[in-house]
Amino acid sequence: MKTIGFRRFGAVLLFFCCLFLGFGCGKKGGNEDSLKPPQAYTPGKTTVLVPEAPGTVTTGEDPLILDFSNAGQGYFMGKLTQPDTKINIQITGPDNVCYKYFLTEADSWTAFPITAGNGTYLVLTYQEISDGQYASLFSYSLNVTLDSEFYPFLYPNQYVNFTSDSKAISLAASLTKDAAEDLDALDAIYQYVTTHITYDSDKAATVGTGYLPDIDETLRTGTGICFDYAALTASMLRSLSIPARLDIGYSGDVRHAWVDVYIESVGWVKRAVEFNGNEWKMIDPTFAAAAGNEDNEAIDEYIGDSSNYTVQYIR
Repeated sequence: MKTIGFRRFGAVLLFFCCLFLGFGCGKKGGNEDSLKPPQAYTPGKTTVLVPEAPGTVTTGEDPLILDFSNAGQGYFMGKLTQPDTKINIQITGPDNVCYKYFLTEADSWTAFPITAGNGTYLVLTYQEISDGQYASLFSYSLNVTLDSEFYPFLYPNQYVNFTSDSKAISLAASLTKDAAEDLDALDAIYQYVTTHITYDSDKAATVGTGYLPDIDETLRTGTGICFDYAALTASMLRSLSIPARLDIGYSGDVRHAWVDVYIESVGWVKRAVEFNGNEWKMIDPTFAAAAGNEDNEAIDEYIGDSSNYTVQYIR
Protein backbone atom coordinates (compact mmCIF):
# COMPACT_ATOMS: atom_id res chain seq x y z
CA MET A 1 0.00 0.00 0.00
CA LYS A 2 1.47 3.33 -1.03
CA THR A 3 1.75 5.96 1.67
CA ILE A 4 2.99 9.52 1.94
CA GLY A 5 3.40 11.73 5.01
CA PHE A 6 0.72 14.20 6.22
CA ARG A 7 2.50 17.50 5.72
CA ARG A 8 4.25 15.70 2.94
CA PHE A 9 0.85 14.62 1.71
CA GLY A 10 0.59 11.48 3.29
CA ALA A 11 -1.04 8.49 4.21
CA VAL A 12 -1.98 7.60 7.60
CA LEU A 13 -3.62 4.59 8.63
CA LEU A 14 -4.81 3.22 11.59
CA PHE A 15 -7.16 0.53 12.64
CA PHE A 16 -7.49 -2.94 13.24
CA CYS A 17 -9.36 -5.79 12.98
CA CYS A 18 -11.65 -8.73 13.63
CA LEU A 19 -12.97 -10.63 16.61
CA PHE A 20 -14.58 -8.97 19.57
CA LEU A 21 -14.63 -6.12 19.74
CA GLY A 22 -17.58 5.67 14.32
CA PHE A 23 -16.26 8.51 14.58
CA GLY A 24 -15.35 10.86 11.77
CA CYS A 25 -12.52 13.32 11.66
CA GLY A 26 -12.35 16.78 13.07
CA LYS A 27 -12.01 18.53 16.38
CA LYS A 28 -14.71 19.01 18.92
CA GLY A 29 -15.88 22.31 20.20
CA GLY A 30 -15.07 23.67 23.63
CA ASN A 31 -11.98 24.83 25.42
CA GLU A 32 -8.98 24.38 23.15
CA ASP A 33 -6.83 23.19 26.05
CA SER A 34 -9.24 20.30 26.67
CA LEU A 35 -8.50 19.06 23.15
CA LYS A 36 -4.82 18.52 23.85
CA PRO A 37 -3.60 15.20 25.25
CA PRO A 38 -1.93 15.49 28.68
CA GLN A 39 1.48 14.90 27.11
CA ALA A 40 2.58 15.71 23.59
CA TYR A 41 4.01 13.10 21.26
CA THR A 42 7.83 13.07 21.14
CA PRO A 43 9.66 10.99 18.51
CA GLY A 44 10.90 7.71 19.93
CA LYS A 45 9.85 8.52 23.49
CA THR A 46 7.49 6.22 25.35
CA THR A 47 5.60 7.12 28.51
CA VAL A 48 3.67 4.27 30.13
CA LEU A 49 1.02 5.42 32.57
CA VAL A 50 0.64 2.99 35.46
CA PRO A 51 -2.84 2.27 36.93
CA GLU A 52 -2.84 2.37 40.73
CA ALA A 53 -5.15 1.41 43.58
CA PRO A 54 -4.32 3.86 46.41
CA GLY A 55 -7.35 2.87 48.44
CA THR A 56 -8.89 6.31 49.00
CA VAL A 57 -12.25 5.38 47.43
CA THR A 58 -13.10 1.68 47.67
CA THR A 59 -16.09 -0.59 47.98
CA GLY A 60 -16.69 -4.31 48.41
CA GLU A 61 -15.30 -7.08 50.58
CA ASP A 62 -14.26 -10.70 50.06
CA PRO A 63 -14.21 -11.96 47.38
CA LEU A 64 -14.03 -8.63 45.46
CA ILE A 65 -12.60 -5.19 46.17
CA LEU A 66 -13.07 -2.27 43.77
CA ASP A 67 -10.97 0.89 43.94
CA PHE A 68 -12.40 4.04 42.30
CA SER A 69 -9.73 6.41 43.65
CA ASN A 70 -8.49 7.32 40.16
CA ALA A 71 -11.78 7.39 38.27
CA GLY A 72 -10.87 10.88 37.10
CA GLN A 73 -7.96 9.29 35.22
CA GLY A 74 -10.40 7.14 33.25
CA TYR A 75 -10.11 3.79 35.00
CA PHE A 76 -11.00 1.81 38.12
CA MET A 77 -9.26 -1.16 39.70
CA GLY A 78 -10.57 -4.54 40.76
CA LYS A 79 -9.02 -7.32 42.84
CA LEU A 80 -10.28 -10.82 43.43
CA THR A 81 -9.37 -11.84 46.98
CA GLN A 82 -10.29 -15.52 46.85
CA PRO A 83 -8.81 -18.14 44.50
CA ASP A 84 -10.95 -20.43 42.35
CA THR A 85 -13.59 -17.74 42.03
CA LYS A 86 -15.04 -16.03 38.97
CA ILE A 87 -16.39 -12.49 39.17
CA ASN A 88 -18.47 -10.55 36.68
CA ILE A 89 -18.31 -6.73 36.85
CA GLN A 90 -20.89 -4.74 34.88
CA ILE A 91 -20.62 -0.98 34.46
CA THR A 92 -23.16 1.22 32.67
CA GLY A 93 -22.46 4.89 32.04
CA PRO A 94 -24.01 7.93 30.34
CA ASP A 95 -24.05 6.13 26.98
CA ASN A 96 -26.33 3.42 28.48
CA VAL A 97 -24.00 0.69 27.22
CA CYS A 98 -23.41 -2.14 29.71
CA TYR A 99 -19.77 -3.19 29.78
CA LYS A 100 -19.07 -6.64 31.20
CA TYR A 101 -15.70 -7.64 32.62
CA PHE A 102 -14.52 -10.84 34.27
CA LEU A 103 -11.95 -11.56 36.97
CA THR A 104 -10.61 -15.06 37.58
CA GLU A 105 -7.09 -14.49 38.95
CA ALA A 106 -6.81 -13.68 42.66
CA ASP A 107 -4.54 -11.31 44.60
CA SER A 108 -3.60 -8.86 41.83
CA TRP A 109 -5.18 -5.60 40.75
CA THR A 110 -6.66 -5.30 37.26
CA ALA A 111 -7.47 -2.00 35.52
CA PHE A 112 -10.82 -1.48 33.77
CA PRO A 113 -11.49 1.53 31.51
CA ILE A 114 -14.16 4.19 32.00
CA THR A 115 -14.91 5.13 28.40
CA ALA A 116 -18.30 6.90 28.30
CA GLY A 117 -17.02 10.27 29.50
CA ASN A 118 -18.27 12.40 32.38
CA GLY A 119 -21.42 11.42 34.24
CA THR A 120 -22.92 8.81 36.51
CA TYR A 121 -22.02 5.14 36.24
CA LEU A 122 -23.79 2.20 37.86
CA VAL A 123 -21.49 -0.67 38.82
CA LEU A 124 -23.00 -4.12 39.47
CA THR A 125 -20.96 -7.11 40.60
CA TYR A 126 -21.70 -10.85 40.57
CA GLN A 127 -20.02 -14.05 41.73
CA GLU A 128 -20.29 -17.33 39.88
CA ILE A 129 -21.93 -19.91 42.14
CA SER A 130 -22.16 -22.70 39.59
CA ASP A 131 -21.35 -23.14 35.93
CA GLY A 132 -22.76 -20.03 34.26
CA GLN A 133 -24.93 -19.11 37.25
CA TYR A 134 -24.17 -15.88 39.15
CA ALA A 135 -25.32 -14.34 42.42
CA SER A 136 -25.33 -10.60 43.08
CA LEU A 137 -22.56 -9.23 45.33
CA PHE A 138 -23.00 -5.46 45.54
CA SER A 139 -23.70 -2.33 43.50
CA TYR A 140 -22.09 1.10 43.46
CA SER A 141 -23.03 4.47 41.95
CA LEU A 142 -20.02 6.36 40.63
CA ASN A 143 -19.91 10.01 39.55
CA VAL A 144 -17.06 10.64 37.12
CA THR A 145 -15.41 13.90 36.06
CA LEU A 146 -12.40 13.11 33.91
CA ASP A 147 -9.20 15.07 34.43
CA SER A 148 -8.77 14.77 30.65
CA GLU A 149 -11.04 13.18 28.06
CA PHE A 150 -7.96 11.39 26.71
CA TYR A 151 -6.91 9.49 29.84
CA PRO A 152 -9.16 6.45 29.24
CA PHE A 153 -7.35 6.00 25.91
CA LEU A 154 -3.81 6.44 27.22
CA TYR A 155 -3.75 4.10 30.21
CA PRO A 156 -3.37 0.32 29.85
CA ASN A 157 -6.31 -1.83 30.90
CA GLN A 158 -7.50 -5.43 30.79
CA TYR A 159 -8.01 -5.28 27.02
CA VAL A 160 -5.16 -2.96 25.98
CA ASN A 161 -2.65 -4.49 28.35
CA PHE A 162 0.97 -3.30 28.37
CA THR A 163 3.74 -2.23 30.75
CA SER A 164 7.08 -0.48 30.37
CA ASP A 165 8.64 -3.96 30.16
CA SER A 166 6.54 -5.05 27.18
CA LYS A 167 8.65 -5.74 24.11
CA ALA A 168 5.99 -4.04 22.01
CA ILE A 169 6.65 -0.78 23.85
CA SER A 170 10.39 -0.78 23.19
CA LEU A 171 9.57 -1.63 19.58
CA ALA A 172 7.24 1.39 19.39
CA ALA A 173 10.10 3.64 20.50
CA SER A 174 12.44 2.15 17.90
CA LEU A 175 9.92 2.40 15.06
CA THR A 176 9.17 6.07 15.74
CA LYS A 177 12.59 7.53 16.57
CA ASP A 178 12.61 9.32 13.19
CA ALA A 179 8.86 10.01 13.07
CA ALA A 180 8.61 13.78 13.44
CA GLU A 181 4.86 13.92 14.09
CA ASP A 182 2.17 11.71 15.59
CA LEU A 183 0.82 11.06 12.09
CA ASP A 184 4.21 9.75 10.99
CA ALA A 185 4.35 7.56 14.11
CA LEU A 186 0.94 6.12 13.29
CA ASP A 187 2.09 5.34 9.78
CA ALA A 188 5.28 3.63 11.02
CA ILE A 189 3.39 1.42 13.45
CA TYR A 190 0.72 0.55 10.90
CA GLN A 191 3.33 -0.41 8.31
CA TYR A 192 5.13 -2.64 10.79
CA VAL A 193 2.05 -4.45 12.08
CA THR A 194 0.53 -5.09 8.67
CA THR A 195 3.80 -6.44 7.25
CA HIS A 196 4.97 -8.49 10.25
CA ILE A 197 1.72 -9.94 11.68
CA THR A 198 -0.21 -12.58 9.74
CA TYR A 199 -3.91 -13.13 10.27
CA ASP A 200 -4.58 -16.44 12.04
CA SER A 201 -7.75 -17.91 10.56
CA ASP A 202 -7.56 -21.07 12.69
CA LYS A 203 -7.37 -19.02 15.88
CA ALA A 204 -10.29 -16.85 14.76
CA ALA A 205 -12.40 -19.97 14.23
CA THR A 206 -11.60 -21.53 17.60
CA VAL A 207 -10.98 -18.65 20.04
CA GLY A 208 -13.16 -18.87 23.14
CA THR A 209 -15.39 -16.38 24.91
CA GLY A 210 -13.49 -14.07 27.22
CA TYR A 211 -10.29 -14.12 25.16
CA LEU A 212 -7.84 -11.34 26.05
CA PRO A 213 -4.92 -10.33 23.79
CA ASP A 214 -1.27 -10.73 24.76
CA ILE A 215 0.60 -8.15 22.68
CA ASP A 216 4.06 -9.63 23.20
CA GLU A 217 2.77 -13.08 22.29
CA THR A 218 1.40 -11.58 19.07
CA LEU A 219 4.85 -10.18 18.30
CA ARG A 220 6.58 -13.44 19.20
CA THR A 221 4.37 -15.62 17.01
CA GLY A 222 3.88 -13.07 14.23
CA THR A 223 0.22 -14.09 14.04
CA GLY A 224 -3.06 -12.91 15.48
CA ILE A 225 -6.73 -12.19 15.04
CA CYS A 226 -8.27 -8.75 14.64
CA PHE A 227 -8.47 -8.30 18.41
CA ASP A 228 -4.71 -8.94 18.62
CA TYR A 229 -3.95 -6.48 15.82
CA ALA A 230 -6.04 -3.80 17.49
CA ALA A 231 -4.65 -4.32 21.00
CA LEU A 232 -1.05 -4.30 19.74
CA THR A 233 -1.55 -1.13 17.73
CA ALA A 234 -3.45 0.68 20.48
CA SER A 235 -0.84 -0.29 23.08
CA MET A 236 2.05 1.06 21.04
CA LEU A 237 0.22 4.29 20.24
CA ARG A 238 -0.79 4.89 23.86
CA SER A 239 2.79 4.35 25.02
CA LEU A 240 3.79 7.17 22.65
CA SER A 241 1.24 9.53 24.26
CA ILE A 242 -1.05 9.20 21.22
CA PRO A 243 -4.64 8.55 22.41
CA ALA A 244 -6.09 5.41 20.84
CA ARG A 245 -9.50 3.77 21.27
CA LEU A 246 -9.96 0.05 20.76
CA ASP A 247 -13.44 -0.45 19.31
CA ILE A 248 -15.26 -3.77 19.39
CA GLY A 249 -18.24 -4.41 17.19
CA TYR A 250 -19.17 -5.74 13.77
CA SER A 251 -17.94 -5.34 10.23
CA GLY A 252 -21.08 -6.40 8.37
CA ASP A 253 -22.21 -9.42 10.41
CA VAL A 254 -18.69 -10.46 11.48
CA ARG A 255 -17.24 -9.72 14.93
CA HIS A 256 -14.51 -7.15 14.53
CA ALA A 257 -12.06 -4.89 16.38
CA TRP A 258 -10.42 -1.68 15.20
CA VAL A 259 -8.75 1.49 16.49
CA ASP A 260 -9.58 5.21 16.49
CA VAL A 261 -6.65 7.60 16.93
CA TYR A 262 -6.39 11.21 18.03
CA ILE A 263 -4.09 13.23 15.75
CA GLU A 264 -3.32 16.66 17.20
CA SER A 265 -3.55 18.48 13.86
CA VAL A 266 -6.82 16.79 12.92
CA GLY A 267 -8.69 15.46 15.95
CA TRP A 268 -10.21 12.01 16.40
CA VAL A 269 -9.93 9.87 13.29
CA LYS A 270 -12.10 6.80 13.07
CA ARG A 271 -11.30 3.36 11.66
CA ALA A 272 -8.01 3.17 9.84
CA VAL A 273 -7.64 6.14 7.64
CA GLU A 274 -5.49 7.29 4.78
CA PHE A 275 -4.95 10.86 3.65
CA ASN A 276 -4.38 10.91 -0.09
CA GLY A 277 -3.56 14.61 -0.30
CA ASN A 278 -7.15 15.74 -0.74
CA GLU A 279 -9.35 13.78 1.62
CA TRP A 280 -9.38 11.26 4.45
CA LYS A 281 -10.16 7.74 3.40
CA MET A 282 -11.02 5.03 5.92
CA ILE A 283 -8.88 1.93 5.77
CA ASP A 284 -8.98 -1.09 8.03
CA PRO A 285 -5.48 -2.56 8.30
CA THR A 286 -6.70 -6.09 8.92
CA PHE A 287 -8.15 -6.15 5.45
CA ALA A 288 -5.09 -4.30 4.15
CA ALA A 289 -2.76 -6.92 5.61
CA ALA A 290 -4.80 -9.80 4.20
CA ALA A 291 -5.49 -8.30 0.78
CA GLY A 292 -2.14 -8.82 -0.91
CA ASN A 293 -2.58 -8.44 -4.63
CA GLU A 294 -6.21 -9.50 -4.64
CA ASP A 295 -9.20 -7.28 -5.34
CA ASN A 296 -7.96 -4.21 -3.44
CA GLU A 297 -10.45 -1.88 -5.14
CA ALA A 298 -13.42 -3.87 -3.85
CA ILE A 299 -11.87 -4.09 -0.36
CA ASP A 300 -11.23 -0.33 -0.28
CA GLU A 301 -14.83 0.32 -1.32
CA TYR A 302 -16.14 -1.90 1.47
CA ILE A 303 -13.97 -0.61 4.31
CA GLY A 304 -14.47 2.97 3.19
CA ASP A 305 -18.19 2.70 3.87
CA SER A 306 -18.85 3.55 7.54
CA SER A 307 -22.26 1.82 7.37
CA ASN A 308 -20.37 -1.48 7.27
CA TYR A 309 -19.13 -0.90 10.83
CA THR A 310 -21.13 -1.06 14.05
CA VAL A 311 -19.46 -0.13 17.34
CA GLN A 312 -20.62 -2.03 20.43
CA TYR A 313 -17.89 -1.31 22.97
CA ILE A 314 -14.98 1.09 23.37
CA ARG A 315 -12.05 -0.18 25.43
